[in-house]
Amino acid sequence: MTCKAPNGDYDESNFVDKNNPAIKYHHGTTTLGFKFKGGVIIAVDSRASMGSYIGSGTVKKIIEINPYLLGTMAGGAADCQFWERNLAMQCRLYELRNGERISVAAASKIICNWMYQYKNRFSVGSMIAGYDKEGPQLFYVDSGAMRLNSNYCFSVGSGSTYAYGVLDAGWKWDLTDDEAIKLGRKSIYHATHRDAYSGGYVNVYHIKQDGWVNISHDDCFQLYQQYYPKKSKAINDINDERKEDGDEDDDGDKTMSSK
Repeated sequence: MTCKAPNGDYDESNFVDKNNPAIKYHHGTTTLGFKFKGGVIIAVDSRASMGSYIGSGTVKKIIEINPYLLGTMAGGAADCQFWERNLAMQCRLYELRNGERISVAAASKIICNWMYQYKNRFSVGSMIAGYDKEGPQLFYVDSGAMRLNSNYCFSVGSGSTYAYGVLDAGWKWDLTDDEAIKLGRKSIYHATHRDAYSGGYVNVYHIKQDGWVNISHDDCFQLYQQYYPKKSKAINDINDERKEDGDEDDDGDKTMSSK
């Protein structure tokens, strides 16, 4: 005999870790960033979920800190948004006081120091990426106050293992801008295809010496049709046949015709 949650499918117990229900909500996402000779590519999905509940399919998981710095969201949406927007303020204050832009390393250190003060009280797994005097830079910071620098890539979230598989197969330092953009988009798409907690849209940014550029905002379903045209055609043909075989009754409902 199984015990049903007091409030059914929407009871709080369905969305939290049983070992630590006060903090650790089940959430999922896929974000990635990688460096190449042309700068840094940042690509993310747009689904916000809590367990089996999808809160939104159009979340902007890339925070624009300044024209040369980007931050990503993985973990708690509110936690990531608050601290990265606060970081944007601190970066602007640094620029006003010192007459030059803050380095990517210094920006990532600021948010890491905040995470250390409130260690493990939040749910944050963010990448801080940008272009400074040292060239393209990519850092990872989380709520445990871990701060890592990478000369290759990071992928964060429940779909990161799928994204890493595609990324590892196609990455090389001398990618062209177009190849790098396509690789980032394809990596996130395949993660959304296999990971139930990732989906929605694939957003891609390119950080260059003169700042970041918002490259694309693509629907995952349309990307599926692009990457798998034969399978998509078969599914579309079946749907078309069902539409042709369906007649509307007086209430406007579909009924099967008697052929």
